[in-house]
Amino acid sequence: MNSKRRRHLLSLADLADDELCHLVSRSCEYAAWPSAAARPLAGCVVGSYFRVTSTRTRTAFSSAAIRLGASVITYGPGDLQLNTGETIEDTGEVMSRMLDGLVVRTAGDPAELRALAAQPRMSVINAMSADEHPTQAISDLAMIRQRLGQVEGVRCLYLGEGNNTASALALALARFDGAEMHLRTPPGYGLAADKLAQAAAAARRHGARVDEQHDLRALPPQVDVVYTTRWETTGTSKPDARWRDVFAPFRVSRALMERYPKAVFMHDLPAHRGQEVDQDVLDGQASIAFDQAESKLYGAMAVLEWSVGGTR
Repeated sequence: MNSKRRRHLLSLADLADDELCHLVSRSCEYAAWPSAAARPLAGCVVGSYFRVTSTRTRTAFSSAAIRLGASVITYGPGDLQLNTGETIEDTGEVMSRMLDGLVVRTAGDPAELRALAAQPRMSVINAMSADEHPTQAISDLAMIRQRLGQVEGVRCLYLGEGNNTASALALALARFDGAEMHLRTPPGYGLAADKLAQAAAAARRHGARVDEQHDLRALPPQVDVVYTTRWETTGTSKPDARWRDVFAPFRVSRALMERYPKAVFMHDLPAHRGQEVDQDVLDGQASIAFDQAESKLYGAMAVLEWSVGGTR
């Protein structure tokens, strides 16, 4: 084990403004020059513990760790002694004696992540919990900066469920001067009250705006980004058996995109074509969804370098 400084990334709320800006900027640097790192994680071992499915995030972090010089150990949902009754605190303590970093996707209680992080040796990175997807937001803002030139002043329209991706995007975008986050969520499926309050407080500090409504007749006049996510997200279920009828008006259609002819379309993927987004939108000229997926690699490189490598 080396003696590099360890940092956790459990929630965007834990980051100082300059730390968030650094991670976005560093993601952009890696996107422009992926070989820019001088293998800062050489000699490190990074664990990857995913209790639910993942394509992009798991691949991004595994690939990022290897590119940065680390070795990777992967764990599935049935691999650890947590299944036989070992406490998560004991699991974290043991792993911290053998790993330099642990990338975790739980899709459950975020308290599990803080329990794993209750030791000083091993960095813990939230690769998605039920309430927040912080590394998604970092790579998304990096993608926005690459395509639009800056994050400050960007106007984003988000349609769909107020899920962990929406929460993270609101928390992150609200910390850039003059940015606007317009959330249009189905009734009963908005952002969690605490996340909305945190984002609104950050927006007030930065002269930004976070606005959530459930009425599609009140769309903003101009936006730079139209964003949606899969309605049936990992590890969640809807309490209302007729939820699809409630969600249907929030689909991103060609007609909606024509309302904003200069906007780019973003989707965190995977997509259900014809459900939350029309196929011709996802595959259309305005879509940057697959470039956005690639951006997760560079975001993961920035996060691992900062957390496990102890840079900056």
